[in-house]
Amino acid sequence: MAFFQDFPVPPLPPRPRATRHLPPPWAAPPAYELPAVVHLGTFLHRGPTAVVALGSAEVFSAGVSFNLSWVFRRGEEDEDAWDEKRGQFFRPMGMHQGRAAQSALMFGVQFPDGSKASSAHQVPYGLMGTGEQPAPPTLALNNGGSSGGDDELAGTGNLWLWPLPPAGDLRLFAQWADFGLEETSITLDGGRLREAASGAQQYWPGEDSNG
Repeated sequence: MAFFQDFPVPPLPPRPRATRHLPPPWAAPPAYELPAVVHLGTFLHRGPTAVVALGSAEVFSAGVSFNLSWVFRRGEEDEDAWDEKRGQFFRPMGMHQGRAAQSALMFGVQFPDGSKASSAHQVPYGLMGTGEQPAPPTLALNNGGSSGGDDELAGTGNLWLWPLPPAGDLRLFAQWADFGLEETSITLDGGRLREAASGAQQYWPGEDSNG
């Protein structure tokens, strides 16, 4: 019964130190930075059965995160049509491929010089090659949530814009063809957002907040 007790117990190998992965600035906001908040309080669209609202902008040193919400109310759809819409609403954005992506929820931005970006046409960060940085600007829809039932569907998301916009008119676009929301846009003050970046605060000054 003591056979195995004669063997020494090998020591455990040293555990490697875990490090937190920090995405690059064009993929998400800086991890260790307190943004300046700019109240916007406006609508990209407001209709009888659909609303897309823009609440505020969190301005970081590297870009801007827009806080968005959207609500769709049931109109004349029968049960089958509403069930189909619910399926479209709760389908993950990454599941829309090819032509279907053109009918899903899309946001876009255009700088004063004409350069533009779309949340539906940016290659996801995880699918890009290591260290590959896209040409600016970029727009990513992150941290979305959704809920709904028999009469209403609601969602939220943070739209990350990189880099900071220049001074001038910043155009923000939205479209969701599956829900009858045609292309719509509003104009924001890019200079106001850029100036607000001076109020962003690093958690640990002197360190690179993007790792």
